Amino acid sequence: MKFAYFPGCVAKGSSREVEDAMRCVVEGLGITLVEMPGAACCGAGVMKQANHRLQLAINARTFAMAEQQGLDVLTPCATCQGNMYEDLALLLSDEPLRAEINEILERTTGMRFEGQLRMRHLLDVMVEDIGLDVIASKVVNPVDFPIAGYYGSPMLRAGANGDDDPHNPSYFEELIEALGGDAVDYDGRTSSVGFPGLLSQEKTAMKMTASVLSEAKQEGARIMATACPLAHFNLDVYQPKAGRISGKDVSMPVIHLPELVSFALGYNVNRYAQLRTRVMVIGD
Repeated sequence: MKFAYFPGCVAKGSSREVEDAMRCVVEGLGITLVEMPGAACCGAGVMKQANHRLQLAINARTFAMAEQQGLDVLTPCATCQGNMYEDLALLLSDEPLRAEINEILERTTGMRFEGQLRMRHLLDVMVEDIGLDVIASKVVNPVDFPIAGYYGSPMLRAGANGDDDPHNPSYFEELIEALGGDAVDYDGRTSSVGFPGLLSQEKTAMKMTASVLSEAKQEGARIMATACPLAHFNLDVYQPKAGRISGKDVSMPVIHLPELVSFALGYNVNRYAQLRTRVMVIGD
C-alpha cells in the first residue's frame, strides 16, 4: 500500500510529534509513504479567502506531483484533507476552470493536472483499506481509556473521510474501540474549535474550544485524540486560555491521531507512559 505523502505544514514544523508518530504508524501497518519534495501549503482554508485561484493552482501542482508517481495523496491533517478534497472536486467538476489552472501550471512549472488521483486521510485509509480487524490484531498496548475523538470540521463533508457519514461519523469511534479504548460519544466531536478564527476572533475561538473540551470531559473522556493538527493548537496549546476565558473545566491531555495509533501498536512507549501519568494526575 503506497501513497504520495502530504504531511501538512504543522507536522513538518511546530508539531513534529505528528511526523514522528506517522513514521511509526506506517511501519506498523505496512504503508509506504513517498515524499513530494517542494509541495506547498494547501492554503488551510485561509488563502482562498484572498485568492482562490492561487490556492487552486498550488494544490493542482501538488496533485500533479502525485500523479507523476501514479499515487493517491495521504495526509494526517483534517484541514489539509478538507481543503484539498474540495479543490480537487471543484477542478474535476469545472472543465473551463481546470483548463485555466492547467494553463498556469504548464506556464510556470511545466506540469499538468489530469485528475487521476484521490485525496485520502489517514483515518479513512485505516478503516477502509487496512481494516479494523487487522489493526486490532496488531495492538500491543491497548489505549484503555475513555477517549474523545475529534474529527476536525473541514473533513466532515461527503466523501472527504471515505464512506463515513459526514453528519454522524463513526470511523474515529470504531478505530478507538479497535485500539482497546472506550469511545466517548459527545456532540462536540464534529464541532469547530474556531481555527483559524483564533487569529482575529480569539475570545470566540476560545469559547468554542472550551465547549468541545468541557463537553467531552463531562461525558467521561480522560483524553482527547484529534485528526486535525491545526485544531490541536486550540485544544492543547491554548487549552489554559480557553479555560480562563470560558470559566469551564477543560483540563485534559490532547494527543494526535497518529500518536494514539503508534502507542497502541507498541511504539513510543516512554511517551505513552507519560500520557498515562498525565491522565492519572489530572484525574476525573
